[in-house]
Amino acid sequence: MRFIAGSALVLTAACGGTTAAETSRPVVDAAFFPLQWLAEKVGGPDVTVEGLTKPGVEPHDLELTPQQVAGVAEASLVVYVKGVQPAVDEAVAQHAADRAFDAATVVPTLEAVHSEEEEEHGHEEEVAYDPHLWLDPSRMAALATALGGRLAEADPAHGAAYKERAKQTAAELTTLDAEFAKGLETCANRTIVTAHTAFGYLANRYKLEQVGIGGIDPDAEPSPARLAEAARIAKEKKVTTIFTEELVSPKVAEVLASEVGARTAVLNPLESPPPGGDYVSGMTANLTALRTALGCQ
Repeated sequence: MRFIAGSALVLTAACGGTTAAETSRPVVDAAFFPLQWLAEKVGGPDVTVEGLTKPGVEPHDLELTPQQVAGVAEASLVVYVKGVQPAVDEAVAQHAADRAFDAATVVPTLEAVHSEEEEEHGHEEEVAYDPHLWLDPSRMAALATALGGRLAEADPAHGAAYKERAKQTAAELTTLDAEFAKGLETCANRTIVTAHTAFGYLANRYKLEQVGIGGIDPDAEPSPARLAEAARIAKEKKVTTIFTEELVSPKVAEVLASEVGARTAVLNPLESPPPGGDYVSGMTANLTALRTALGCQ
């Protein structure tokens, strides 16, 4: 188990981590931005949080350095979402399975929700695994509460503080969830066309229809048939905006927008920190973009 001294932190540029004398402050490795933000909010000054993915790096493409793998093996807790980053999944399975906080096992996945709906309606259709659960603030609130409990187990001396910060963070996220629900309650359009299919949790939570140009993997190139289908739906639903992303080339979305007579705007999957902001400000910017695109009152 790895600990960091509050008085003797030494930044190590080569591995993007820290080294220090062993003391009582736990180290939490967070796979990428939204989980790092959550760990910092809940852990507060009682932990040292190290992000495995640098800002501006596409998380799906992450390759861990040997030093980062060693850090995962020594961390007090590793916070990740299984299925996003194969390199992290492998490192956790080999070195930290007993100290892993897999967000996808804490809250219901979109696949589970869809499976229940299909069972109720008598449909049997395979649903691709969608790991982007952090785009639903209500699920993030549940994660905050669960993470507070997990940190309290790992570090009982600061258990009450972890749980109190988790409570405050969950309340902040619940407020954000309510703002989304109110802001998207009355809209002229409820269809969003996105560069890749990352917004299933958000769409499911707020009763929107997502049409992804690409698949759940942002690196997957859409087929001509998929592009034609996305264009058809965009025209049929009178979509005015095609959404692009910060870390994905906008070229395909721009071509589609030109074809259907729409504009483009950024809808951020928050896999990396938004410019000058945090998770809440990034999600608030997403809400503004959605309200503009959908003509919400």
